[in-house]
Amino acid sequence: MVDTAKYREVLEARLTELQARLQEIDEALDSHQSKDWEELATEREGDEVLEQMGSSGRVEITKIKAALDRVDEGEFGYCVSCGDEISAERLDVVPHTPFCRNCADKRG
Repeated sequence: MVDTAKYREVLEARLTELQARLQEIDEALDSHQSKDWEELATEREGDEVLEQMGSSGRVEITKIKAALDRVDEGEFGYCVSCGDEISAERLDVVPHTPFCRNCADKRG
């Protein structure tokens, strides 16, 4: 049986961390005011990296929120595809995963 309290704590901590990181990214993106073209070009390159980080962070937040919903519904730790229990080892590495190893492998 899965220790949902343990994983809820891990998921909520990661969610808080990601939300803080996204706030920092938004602030950094809003802070560029350079009038020098060379500096502006460098800032734009950095903005692309920040935007990609923000995008991947938002995707992970969505997955974490879905995992927390599964905790609330009593379905956390069970594969949404086949219904088998997800191993603790897998949840320790990817706590927001909705799939057991076999189903994840099938999905690519």
